[in-house]
Amino acid sequence: MFYSLCMKHQKKALVLAGISGALGFAPTYALPVFIFALVLALLICDDLKTYFKAGLAGYLFGFGFFCAGFYWISNALLVDVKTFGWLYGVALLAPGVFFGLFFVPPFVFWHYLKNRRVFEKILGFASVCVLMEYVRSFLLTGFPWNMLGSMFAFSDVLLQTASVIGTYGLSFLLLMVSGACYAFVKKEYKLAVFVLFLISVPVFIFGMWRLRLQDDGVSGLKVRLVQPSIPQNLKWDENTIENNLKTYIDMSRQKGLEDVSMVVWGETAVAFDLQNSIYYQRLITQAVPQNGYLITGILRHDKINQALYNSLSVMDNNGIEQAFYDKNHLVPFGEYIPFRKYLPKQFRPIANQIADFSTGEKYKILKVKGLPDFGALICYEIIFPDEAVNRKNKPNFLVLVSNDGWYGQSFGPYQHLVAARLRAIEEGITIIRSANNGISAVIGPKGQILGQIGLNEIGIKDIYLPKNLTKQTIYALFGGLNFQILMILIIAGLLFNKKRSKK
Repeated sequence: MFYSLCMKHQKKALVLAGISGALGFAPTYALPVFIFALVLALLICDDLKTYFKAGLAGYLFGFGFFCAGFYWISNALLVDVKTFGWLYGVALLAPGVFFGLFFVPPFVFWHYLKNRRVFEKILGFASVCVLMEYVRSFLLTGFPWNMLGSMFAFSDVLLQTASVIGTYGLSFLLLMVSGACYAFVKKEYKLAVFVLFLISVPVFIFGMWRLRLQDDGVSGLKVRLVQPSIPQNLKWDENTIENNLKTYIDMSRQKGLEDVSMVVWGETAVAFDLQNSIYYQRLITQAVPQNGYLITGILRHDKINQALYNSLSVMDNNGIEQAFYDKNHLVPFGEYIPFRKYLPKQFRPIANQIADFSTGEKYKILKVKGLPDFGALICYEIIFPDEAVNRKNKPNFLVLVSNDGWYGQSFGPYQHLVAARLRAIEEGITIIRSANNGISAVIGPKGQILGQIGLNEIGIKDIYLPKNLTKQTIYALFGGLNFQILMILIIAGLLFNKKRSKK
């Protein structure tokens, strides 16, 4: 009866299935709900007669899926409701309108294979889906947030396979598991059991083995995370900027600072350029360990080139900058406006609220006395597989500064943390993540949380880094492109096999 009702109201059922499917992501991790929703969408697609209808089914499912999965983006507009509140509905629906297109090719290919064996159908569907995730990672600067494989983040054991096949590979495995459930509904019981066994047993064995590998203990490097959770509407208020800085300093100076190697603040914790003020340079030294450094997000102004950067700065106990990193992958419509000058006049006041940051050097290695060479990333740069580090010149660890205060009590900050854990496992690297608000944490090379400060919590956390800050992984040797080549070969094989069958 339920299926008959869904078939009677196909469009609504597909959208609702997509919305429900997004519950598979952090922090709910309702993985069975996602599998059920996807299988339902595929069953509906089975009864569709044309490629257009199959593509529309994929779009409707994707529309609901991405609207729900990215709903937290619209929360940023609530920080200044008077100015941007009228855009809330647009921001809520826009992700579904655009990203829903990425589910069209998989559903069209599913229809193309409708008369083939069930195994070929699920193999082809999974391959096209993963290929679309890869396209999503670079098209129009890319936004690979909430890759399907990140739904496995509820289990440290399941995540370890990312060290071999990456998050793209995890997405493929999840889709094959979903396909096995589809096969079960189609009464292909042997196939369903075979696929589930073939995937689950190696993944569980490898995951448990990798987690049980003996660690070498902790190093002598102690990091202090500082999270003041300053409300976003006060973070850039001219009347509170100085108090915000003093809050950071007071929190950093708490007991035990003398034993800390690095104090790490969040993105733009210093909301101005310190080069213009000796007073603030001296003031900030109170937060710097005697034999260590302060690493903070900061605005940096290059007077020579008249460029503004969203930066990370490393300062010694004299307030002197020893190294810096300028954000390379900027957020479109957040940190710069594409084609700003061509916008209609009514949108230009909104565009003027967004700074035009310049891009910095990619994969920059920061070298300071007394610390291993390390890399840096700012905010959403961590969501891009294969862009976290230069594997030919790999840093010892990564410092990631962020600010999820824009998104309030939502799913966004939890999903952002999952992305950092996946990059740590893929690259086998320790990641220090500090946020103004969000979830600040030190993440080990196996993706394990070594210590954290929760969402909306105010506090500091002292954490020793692992002795081995980096571990070589198979994925780090080959990267995600090779996996995409495998997906293309599978798709090509299915296309060739069908043509040969027709002959």
